Amino acid sequence: MREDFLHYLWRLARFDLRQLRTTEGEALTIQQFGTYNTDAGPDFDDARLRIGGLQWAGKVEIHVTSSEWHAHGHDDDPAYDGVILHVVLEEDEIIYRRDGSRIPCLELLHRIPPGVQATYWRLMHQADWVPCQPQLPSVTGPVRAIWLQRILAERLARKASGFTERLETVQRDWEEAFYHCIARAMGGKVNAQAMEMLARSVPLRVLLRHKHSLLQLEALLFGQSGLLPEREVGEDSYVTRLRQEYELLRVKHDLRPLPVTAWRFLRMRPNNFPTVRIAQLACLYYRSGQLFGKALAATGAKELEAMFVVSLSNYWRTHYRFGPAVAPSERKLGKATVQNILINAVAPAYFAYGQLREDERYRERAVTLLETLPPESNTVIAKWRKLGWSATSAGESQALLELKRQYCDPRRCTSCAVGCAILNRPEPGDASPLVVREPVRIYRAVG
Repeated sequence: MREDFLHYLWRLARFDLRQLRTTEGEALTIQQFGTYNTDAGPDFDDARLRIGGLQWAGKVEIHVTSSEWHAHGHDDDPAYDGVILHVVLEEDEIIYRRDGSRIPCLELLHRIPPGVQATYWRLMHQADWVPCQPQLPSVTGPVRAIWLQRILAERLARKASGFTERLETVQRDWEEAFYHCIARAMGGKVNAQAMEMLARSVPLRVLLRHKHSLLQLEALLFGQSGLLPEREVGEDSYVTRLRQEYELLRVKHDLRPLPVTAWRFLRMRPNNFPTVRIAQLACLYYRSGQLFGKALAATGAKELEAMFVVSLSNYWRTHYRFGPAVAPSERKLGKATVQNILINAVAPAYFAYGQLREDERYRERAVTLLETLPPESNTVIAKWRKLGWSATSAGESQALLELKRQYCDPRRCTSCAVGCAILNRPEPGDASPLVVREPVRIYRAVG
């Protein structure tokens, strides 16, 4: 059994509340379970209890076994001096505060309803794609819809945090951080890290100093990528000029290229080859060097999509990589790639901008953008669809991806609204909630 299950039992009062006693035999009445603490310190704040003849207000700490108090280092932490009740599955050791006073303990071992415990066990050991797969059809639509909205906000906040971290590494240069995010999004799932490494290796200020020449932009990016081939007899004059330009620029800006092993070409459609993406990135910044400013000024998805319409140089209209020519094509950024940029670069940047500037409009704009875009198409979303949970927008598909990764895979069912809806079905013999009717004097534990 995991500690998060005990948190769930306490948070939602899903254990037998009748005739409660501490392990010392003192009568215990729970009048306020407290506020769940997601930061450092005891698990619940502002709980109110009656133990014996005294009324207490303070903190509650929860463990599977009481000895985990020492294993987690609470015995030397002043933040835990205010704990008024230790809730455990089983007390295997008596626990004392730093001042030597014993902490009252409540055992839940024989107070968990069998139905709740059996449901939890199934969720933790189910071999299906998601733990609640057999029970998922029984969860009502409103529960799902409200939970997806909450999960989408969590995903945007998490991605915005990643954008903010990038922002701090570039001295709060929004355009530079946005450039890194765009490059990463253009790399797709396979070459995302390599594309971001490339962007970091060629700072935007360096790139924009050569914005007047598409050839120089391509020389900088292809040279830094490590993909520029060695000199060959009879090679295309374009490749020769790229190499010559890069050698001058490399010395001028003191650049060091990435290893060619950073890139992946296998099992990939030619339009998604990193060489094509690098050529498109060069064209994107040849058109405009202030993409973040343009994104902030854009009025909707259509205007944002228009920002990423690029026309490649002649060489890349007949090549997927350096070497023999192929049938000519414009090699535009496809709709799926542009959508990926809007989802993974623009929306998080909006959300981060709204948070740091305390401007709710941009956080709302991030949500609206995702709700405007069509749902993503990938194996995870396809599996959710088979389970009867179809996404109608990119907002919902993003929420479903977050749900699978952050809740289903680590089996955080007790923190999930869907899991709680399954666990919360009334069991025979459940006690009714307790109500405090008497005025009492409160003693607060210090800490």
